[in-house]
Amino acid sequence: MPLPYGSFAAAVERRARMFLVAAACLAVAGSSGVMAQTFTPPLKLAVLGDSLTAGYGLPASAAFPVRLQQALKDKGIATEIVNAGVSGDTASGGRDRLDWSIPEGTQAVLVELGANDMLRGVDPKVTRAALDDIITRLKARGIAVMLCGMYAAPNLGEAYGRAFNSIYPELAKKHGVPLYPFFLDGVTQDAAMKLPDGLHPTAAGVDVIVARILPAVEAFLKELPVTSAVR
Repeated sequence: MPLPYGSFAAAVERRARMFLVAAACLAVAGSSGVMAQTFTPPLKLAVLGDSLTAGYGLPASAAFPVRLQQALKDKGIATEIVNAGVSGDTASGGRDRLDWSIPEGTQAVLVELGANDMLRGVDPKVTRAALDDIITRLKARGIAVMLCGMYAAPNLGEAYGRAFNSIYPELAKKHGVPLYPFFLDGVTQDAAMKLPDGLHPTAAGVDVIVARILPAVEAFLKELPVTSAVR
């Protein structure tokens, strides 16, 4: 028997409501999947640097990447950090070995280069170009970058100091990457924090560097894009 119009309309309305509820449930499920996306720990990091990060004159366990990984673990952040530091390296040297120094699957890189350029009086334009290329190539690979700055020694002169010191903030601004202004903050003015050569940090000095840079690294890691979805 045909349904009266009122009953037919009510049936249609009920079906429509059921469809909307089902659609809403699917939308929520899909949305939850997106919201639940997260990195699969541990995060894959690398430190591209020179002797300051390679751990010159120190046991391997006291090198900056190792101590940083432990400090992050203590904060509940699981990471695997590759020590891509080579003693004596310049920014140009880091650029030339970039492809094989930073393994596939790396999600973020701390770039600490330029100190040897400064000590050798390398033209700041050369250092700038090398660092610029490093950041460009890492970002092209989808790798996040944090730039660690360096200051020129005063005895190199005011003009050199201005040209060198401007490299890091200007590149950070150009590429939109975070900058830690001075990697050796807390170490350079304290003889007890340096090896007898007066240039490299002791194990205690490395721990000072880690403690000071840690908040910036934490903030940097929190901004990493989501890359792995929950199935």
